[in-house]
Amino acid sequence: MNGPHWPAELVDGDIVLRPIRLRDQKAWREVNRRNRDWLRPWEATIPPPTPSGPVIHRPTYRQMVRHLRSEANAGRMLPFVIEYQGRLVGQLTVAGITWGSMCSGHVGYWVDEAVAGRGVVPTAVAMVVDHCFRTVGLHRIEVCIRPENGPSRRVVEKLGFREEGLRPRYLHIDGAWRDHLVFALTAEEVPDGLLARWRRARSERRSGHERRNPGIPHGPGN
Repeated sequence: MNGPHWPAELVDGDIVLRPIRLRDQKAWREVNRRNRDWLRPWEATIPPPTPSGPVIHRPTYRQMVRHLRSEANAGRMLPFVIEYQGRLVGQLTVAGITWGSMCSGHVGYWVDEAVAGRGVVPTAVAMVVDHCFRTVGLHRIEVCIRPENGPSRRVVEKLGFREEGLRPRYLHIDGAWRDHLVFALTAEEVPDGLLARWRRARSERRSGHERRNPGIPHGPGN
């Protein structure tokens, strides 16, 4: 059973967000294996244990999914896989959902290098932000990104997230505590929806490309 705000799926053309499942293990592992070098610089890692702290091990796939589903059912998380043209190509999670005076959450994502640059992640992020603002009732969504992660920074820049500043040594990534830039949006900033704004931006960019390069075919866009 899904949590109160965990939809069966969110769809925009070839791009689908749906809840992660135990039976996704084979496809999920295959995508991760192929993209090991592509993802390693941006992946969360387990810090060394402190003298008095517990030893924490990286969870298995089944442990990860059970934890994500438990958090979703408690209303604290929205964990999705990303599908593109019918196959699993990544993962997107709204985590740290907080209610009360804050009504906030933060988004993390990764995608198969083979589909990078096709607008998959910006579209997926736009869909989930609209769901969080319009259905879940959150007020603010943030994305935290390493300054060195150019592709991920381009995602939030294309979508119009505001850069709010630097969080020094914010997360343990790729074996060390890493600085992260904070990008955020509030519901008031996208009254017509983030997906609609993203579609307009893509259309305008393509029209501008065609005006500058008449008769030259262009790619699928970012």
